[in-house]
Amino acid sequence: MDNVTKDSHRILDLEKGRNFRELGGYKTIDGQTIKYHKVLRSAGLGDLTDKDVNFLDNYGLKTDIDFRSKEEVEKKPDRIPKGTKYLSLPVFKEDETEASKIQGTSIPDMDYVPIDGYNHMLDAYLDMINGEQAKKAYQNFFGELLTNDNDNEVLLFHCSAGKDRTGMGAFFLMSALGVPMKTIKDDYLLTNEASKSYTDKLFSDVLKHDPSLVDTIKALMTVNINYLKTAEDAIKQTSGSIDNYIKNELKVSDSDIKDLKKIYLS
Repeated sequence: MDNVTKDSHRILDLEKGRNFRELGGYKTIDGQTIKYHKVLRSAGLGDLTDKDVNFLDNYGLKTDIDFRSKEEVEKKPDRIPKGTKYLSLPVFKEDETEASKIQGTSIPDMDYVPIDGYNHMLDAYLDMINGEQAKKAYQNFFGELLTNDNDNEVLLFHCSAGKDRTGMGAFFLMSALGVPMKTIKDDYLLTNEASKSYTDKLFSDVLKHDPSLVDTIKALMTVNINYLKTAEDAIKQTSGSIDNYIKNELKVSDSDIKDLKKIYLS
């Protein structure tokens, strides 16, 4: 994972912002590089401090894309700099990943947690590929990416934990830009490092309360390469390749791809 973690600017250090990451600096197959201060991925923005909001303002944040469900948004609205465009693009009708529920509750209230978190997550990834609502959200995501064409203006996309719905958004975008699959997968797995202090404390609390829940909570609150493989297999079944999926299911044309490369690569 060296090419992913060696850049000290990759994980942004916010007071209350978790899993905030630059996609700038990643190289494409043909030797270009994703520009800095163009596109960020993150977990929720509802707990940001005033200092964090100022940081994002100074960083150039101009567009905030929120992949969370209506219920998640109502429970914890984003805190963003004044003048930032906010766009709600819910990937699911309700949070199928369970991340928002786990983050928003105390440990003793976890009776709703699925018994088999791992297989629950595989189902959520299938829905991100095959679900009509998910496809529409990612289509509109690309539409918004194509309007972000001023230098040093940043578009940020996020969900609750910044790992699954956001992870697939990054997977689609970096695939479209021609980033090698190994780099894309390494960036996907970087969530586990970027969220480690939060998840370690959570697992420790769960262990004290109910050790039988630890494995399922781990499955729900971390990323696993098998989740991404499930998505890749579904893409292959649907479209034959990620390029075909982006073109046919997400409606991103060849000229859109050229424009995306002009906007995001140098």
